[in-house]
Amino acid sequence: MADQVTIDWRAPWWTPVRAPGMRAHARWMAGDTVAEALNACGPLPVRFVPQSALPAGQAYEYFIYRQRAVPTRDNLHDFFNGLIWHVFTRAKQRLNALQYAEIARDGVGQRRGPVRDALTLMDENGALLHAPDALWQALTERRWADAFGPLRSLWSAAGLLVFGHAALDKLLTPYKSITVHVWRVAPPFDPAGDLASLDAWLASDLTAEKLAAKPFTPLPVLGVPGWWSENETPGFYDDAEVFRPRRG
Repeated sequence: MADQVTIDWRAPWWTPVRAPGMRAHARWMAGDTVAEALNACGPLPVRFVPQSALPAGQAYEYFIYRQRAVPTRDNLHDFFNGLIWHVFTRAKQRLNALQYAEIARDGVGQRRGPVRDALTLMDENGALLHAPDALWQALTERRWADAFGPLRSLWSAAGLLVFGHAALDKLLTPYKSITVHVWRVAPPFDPAGDLASLDAWLASDLTAEKLAAKPFTPLPVLGVPGWWSENETPGFYDDAEVFRPRRG
C-alpha cells in the first residue's frame, strides 16, 4: 500500500480536478500505482505508464508524443500532472505537440529556448484567469494594494484555476509565497462547471508565437480573496518579498 497522503479536497485550488482526483487518490491509497489509478479514471488519448518505460536518454515530451504514453512516478507531482491531463486533455496535448516540434527541430540541448521555457512554465506553474479589465490591469502592473484593496470585490466576477501540476503540488501544504504565472483567458468560466469549452479554447490559444512572448502575469495565489483565510489578516499584503512591485 502507498504511504498515506491526506488531501483536503475542499480547498478552492482543487476545484477543477476534485472529481477525478478523489477517485484516483482513493485507488492510489488502496494500493494501485499512480499510473494505474490515473488510467482507471477514464479513457484519454494517452495512457499512464511506469517511469521505467521511458528509455534512457530520451526526452520525456518526445516519448509522450510518439508513444501516446505518459511516464509516471509514484509521487504527488506526477499524480497532479495526470489529473490535469484528465481535465485539460486538449490543452495538454497541445503543449506536448509544441514541445515535440521544438525538440524535433532543435534537439535536446542545455538551452531550451524561449518557446520551450514558456511551455514548461505553463505546464508546471501556470494558472488561468478570466478577470475584469481593471483587475487584470492592476495585476499586470503589480498594484497589489489596488488589486486586493479597492478592487477586491471584482474577484467575485473572476474565474481562476491552477493549471500547473507543480503549483498544485506546492498547494498541498499552503504557504504565503506560492506564486503562479497567469495566462489570461478571454471567455468567462466557472472552475466548478463544465470546463470542456475552456480546454478547447486554451488549446487553440496556445501558440508558439504567443508563448515565446511569455504573456504571463505573476500572482501570489494565496492572496486571492476566499482562497486562504490568512489573507484576511491586517498587513498580509504589505510583504514586499511576496507582493513585489513591478521593476522599472
